[in-house]
Amino acid sequence: MSEHTKSVNKEYVFLTGPAGRWREFKSAFNVMIEFIKGFRKLHFIGPCITVFGSARFKEDEYYYQKAREIGGEIAKRGFTTMTGGGPGIMEAANRGAKEAGGKSVGCNIVLPHEQKPNPWLDIMINFERFFVRKVLLMKYSYAYIVMPGGFGTLDELFETLTLIQTGKIKKFPVVLFGRKFWMNLLEQVEDMKEQGTISIDDTDLFLVTDSIEETISYIQTKIKEKFGHKIAERHPKPQWWLFENFMKKYQWQRENPIRLDS
Repeated sequence: MSEHTKSVNKEYVFLTGPAGRWREFKSAFNVMIEFIKGFRKLHFIGPCITVFGSARFKEDEYYYQKAREIGGEIAKRGFTTMTGGGPGIMEAANRGAKEAGGKSVGCNIVLPHEQKPNPWLDIMINFERFFVRKVLLMKYSYAYIVMPGGFGTLDELFETLTLIQTGKIKKFPVVLFGRKFWMNLLEQVEDMKEQGTISIDDTDLFLVTDSIEETISYIQTKIKEKFGHKIAERHPKPQWWLFENFMKKYQWQRENPIRLDS
C-alpha cells in the first residue's frame, strides 16, 4: 500500500463512526500533529489572500486569465497569494503572484486521485484532513476571492459565510468573482431571504463583481477597517530556540510591506 493510499485511509477510518478509545486517542493526536505542522509551515508566510476556484479551467480560458491577473494584483500590494495548490484557477493565481514578484503558497488536500501541485509555488503543504486544512486556510487568510468552482469551492464559501454570520470572524472580506456564474446561487440566496432562513442583511457579507479593480479595492478597505495599518507589522520573527530558520522567507515580507492605500 502506497503512502498516499495510507494517508487517504486515515481520514476514511476516522470518519466511519466510533472506534476504540486507543484508536480515537491516536486520531486526536495525529490531528494535533497535523495542526502543529501547519502552524510551523504557515507562521512566516505573512498576511495572505486566498483564491478559490475550479481545477478544471485551462490556460486559454477567461477565468484562468482573470485569476492570473488577480494573483498579480495581490502580490503588488505585499500580500502572499494562497490557493489549494493545484491546476486551473489555483495555478493561475499562483502564477500571477510569481510573475509579479510575489510569494505563492499552496495548501493541498490528499485525495484518492492524487493531484499534482502546480509549478508556481514557493511553499507547498499537504493536508490529510479537510477540516484541518480549512481551519488553517481561515486562520492565515485576510480575505477570500471565490471564483467559479465546484463542491469544494462552495464548501469553503459557505463555511466562511457561516463563520462571519455567527460572529466567529468579523469584517472578513469575501468576493464572489464572476456575476454570470454565481447568478443562480444568488437567486437561491434571495429566496432564502424571502423565506426568512437568513437575515435580510446577510447578503452584505460578500461582494459580487466582475471587476478586478473593485475586488482589490473592497478587500483593501475591509482589511484597513479591521486592522488599520497594524497589519504591516504582522510579520513574526523566527526563534532559534524553536529550531526556526526561515530568514530568507521572512526577508521578502520585510522588503515588501502591505500596501493598503495603493
